[in-house]
Amino acid sequence: MKAVFIRDILAPLRKLLKKLPERDVMIILSLFVGICCGLAAVLLKSAIEFIHHSLTGWFEGEAYNFLYLVYPGIGMLIAMLFVRYVVKDNIGHGVTKVLQAVSKNESKIPSHNMWTSMAASSVTIGFGGSVGAEAPIVYTGAAIGSNVARYMGLSYKNMTILLGCGAAGAVAGIFKAPLAGVLFTLEILLFNISMTSILPLLLSTISATVISYIFLGDKPPFECTISPFELHNLPFYILLGLFSAACSVYFTRMTLWLEDKIKSIQKPFVRWAISASCLGLLIFLFPPLFGEGYEHLHELLNGGTIDLEGQTILAFFLRKAWLVPVFFLLVLLLKVFSMSFTNAGGGVGGTFGPTLFIGAIAGFVLSRTINLIAGPGFVPEQNFVLVGMAGLMSGVMQAPMTAIFLIADMTGGYGLLIPLILTSTISYAATRMIEPYSIYTKRIAKKGELLTHDSDQAVLTLLKTGDLIESDFKTVRIDATLGELVAVVAESKRNIFPVVDSRNHFQGFVSLEDIRREMFKTQQYETTHVYNYMKSAPAYVYIDEKMDSVMRKFEQTEAWNLPVVEADRTYVGFVSKSKIFSAYRDQLKQVSHD
Repeated sequence: MKAVFIRDILAPLRKLLKKLPERDVMIILSLFVGICCGLAAVLLKSAIEFIHHSLTGWFEGEAYNFLYLVYPGIGMLIAMLFVRYVVKDNIGHGVTKVLQAVSKNESKIPSHNMWTSMAASSVTIGFGGSVGAEAPIVYTGAAIGSNVARYMGLSYKNMTILLGCGAAGAVAGIFKAPLAGVLFTLEILLFNISMTSILPLLLSTISATVISYIFLGDKPPFECTISPFELHNLPFYILLGLFSAACSVYFTRMTLWLEDKIKSIQKPFVRWAISASCLGLLIFLFPPLFGEGYEHLHELLNGGTIDLEGQTILAFFLRKAWLVPVFFLLVLLLKVFSMSFTNAGGGVGGTFGPTLFIGAIAGFVLSRTINLIAGPGFVPEQNFVLVGMAGLMSGVMQAPMTAIFLIADMTGGYGLLIPLILTSTISYAATRMIEPYSIYTKRIAKKGELLTHDSDQAVLTLLKTGDLIESDFKTVRIDATLGELVAVVAESKRNIFPVVDSRNHFQGFVSLEDIRREMFKTQQYETTHVYNYMKSAPAYVYIDEKMDSVMRKFEQTEAWNLPVVEADRTYVGFVSKSKIFSAYRDQLKQVSHD
């Protein structure tokens, strides 16, 4: 119903745009998508802050607030019920879902994702769920772009570009970082994109950023006080890059393992109860794990120390110098647990925000340890907090350019561009040696469904075996005589004749070349049978088989045609190399963003 309503609203615009060149249409729509994504980012951010402030605004000065034990679970429960009974669709892991849409669903995203991810994540995070809002807003933005393109009747190529515009606009809107939005889309989401396709991405991010500026002000999301870069600190930034890589591998592998273990609990309400209890206890002991934790990052980025006096029974850790990095190392390690409990237990949120949080804590832990060894102020801690955010993002997302410019944009930390580049590059390279996939791509890569950076794989995945079947081959019964076979040959325009049994099960084939001389031996018409000439097929193709598997069979057998059968070997038709190559060329034009 909502989709029909939106389509009716956009109908006049669709008629107008049909009269314009394709390039102009994409410019107008990318601006429109960017504005929508900017508004969505503002709405989500405002909703989270409102809920968070309403629930915790009066906590200050309260000792060991026991509401930390119940708030996150309530938010998770509301989100779970909303998803289970209202949405009735899986809306978690937004960035991964966008990748899957590009890979498997022709860049089509259900229309409900234009608002459902926002609604569920605002409740989850506002009540203290230890996840980020960035992945849900990326999913929302991508859904806006995808559905606008679909309502406008655009091609797959342009739908994919607008999907990317939506994702880029969402990142730009929530972080006020237009360049980072473009780089995020190029590094993580889209493949085979040309310079001409970048213009819509730029327009989308700029318009989203302007909207964010209008409603949220022009200050960067993370204001910080940084010290000038000093060359003698270079070895320590290298060390931070290696530490970030180790944290990245831990983050990726532990997250996926924990979520799989928690989701193995079959009963959803039991799973929620266990996850909510564990999450509440973790936040009660370590309050920085509450929500996104960004307010604590502000303190660290300005050279301060997080004050938890009266907020946790573990506050004594912060009274002794050497126990401070120990406490925050525990926070770093347990953030992965709290995030996994939130997502697997029914909450909706992403890994983007936790990546920033853990990176900042990693930078603080390393710099504070160095200062405890070498003396106070030996290295500027706020600088390492800032650079650590980029280091972990580079490793976890395997997107170093996005990490560098996002952190620089949203903190105003361009004075630290050299350490940002150095740490991010080292973290990316070291992580990739151990873990070849990002947190977003690892699961779908295992299934062979990742294709955003491989256009050949993209084309093969988009091709469907069922659409390429040739069914105009004349069949012949295995017990038919030569005379009956010759009669079939006379009526056929093909030179291959599938042989089937009484139940239409494929048995083999006869080629015209094999019987050319026998056709004129009329004395054998009644005495010789088809099975005397039949050959076995070198391989079978199943009707629902993936195209990359089909191509491997052609390569292994060196055949030009292969029979297509159902699971019980019922004959369906043939598929040929020539038809696949023709379809491949046509599809390649669709996925090439030129």
